[in-house]
Amino acid sequence: MTDSIRSFIMGKIRRAGRGASVAQVSSELQSLGPAPTPSLISESTSESFIANVLINKGTVECVSDRSAAVKAVADYLYQRFRSHKLVAGNDSRLAAMPWREAGVLPRFGSAENGDAAGLSYARLGIAETGSIVTWTGKSCPATNNLLVEDHIVIVELADLVTTMELAWERIHQHIGKQDKLACHPDRRSVGIFTGESPSIGRPVKPGTTLAQKNNQIIPDLPCSVESRGLVIGR
Repeated sequence: MTDSIRSFIMGKIRRAGRGASVAQVSSELQSLGPAPTPSLISESTSESFIANVLINKGTVECVSDRSAAVKAVADYLYQRFRSHKLVAGNDSRLAAMPWREAGVLPRFGSAENGDAAGLSYARLGIAETGSIVTWTGKSCPATNNLLVEDHIVIVELADLVTTMELAWERIHQHIGKQDKLACHPDRRSVGIFTGESPSIGRPVKPGTTLAQKNNQIIPDLPCSVESRGLVIGR
């Protein structure tokens, strides 16, 4: 959309609403009702989530527990980078995982130049889009997604939702009103990530660029009777 077309549309909206009271505007918005809910790929929320991550150029591997998730991370890191190193946020859930069992060497903090893989613990997974939701802060620095080649994310079954609307309901339930977001020391913003970075190669600061990557997601969710989790990645 060009600037002239955008200005024309916004001008019509402003003129249409000129003189209307707050109550009138609110009533008109409510009369529109909610947007139609999109159909999921499968009746299963987890299967729809997996399918949409695959559509977004991710990969999936089922895991049974946290030990299996750690091993999956280790295998992925070695296959991609011939290394077991990665950077992770200061999240107590990540710190409690049995990394030594698989020889993984997480560095807890923010990504720096040279870090190839970042690890996060998602707050939500959205089946409608195959997206993961985080809020940035010490437990999930934004650089751990933006500055690494590959982003690995753990998602729990209880944190899967079907639609974007339900995701926002869960976010508001957990962190309260949006105007309180910036007041929390570990919740500076909400991030919703889907597929590869659209900003490949754009400079962030001297010597740093946004690298191409896919989100690697390790949800603890059932994709069969026997399995309780999966790994999603490149």
